[in-house]
Amino acid sequence: MALDVGSRTIGLAVTDPLGYTAQGLETIRRRNKRTDLAALDEVIRRLGVTQLVVGLPLRMSGAEGIQSGRMREFVDMLRQHFDLPIHLWDERLTSVEANRVLRETEMSIKKRAAVVDQLAAVLILQNWMEARQHPPSDGGE
Repeated sequence: MALDVGSRTIGLAVTDPLGYTAQGLETIRRRNKRTDLAALDEVIRRLGVTQLVVGLPLRMSGAEGIQSGRMREFVDMLRQHFDLPIHLWDERLTSVEANRVLRETEMSIKKRAAVVDQLAAVLILQNWMEARQHPPSDGGE
């Protein structure tokens, strides 16, 4: 399951059973750590999630900033709460891409705002899955 964690919401996406496609789930509205963890716990248990991919917000240069530090703290909290492998994934431009895709639809601005985090989580998960299926070569071939 992928998480696109923001200050107000957590976008969620899961894979199909074979791990080929990502589908968005309903976005979690954040309140506090306890309710955020409880909501994630419910989804993880209900869907039998076996690992998490969390978007890591990097600067365009690839450097980490304040937001990256906050996300690492959030991931530390997840690791304390869940006994699952957790992978950080570069999420640069996923929200930008999600907004671009949604603008191309005829969806209203209000509806777009409601699904942008979900679509960003889908993009994070899809990118992570594709990278695992086609790892970069080391130049030796």
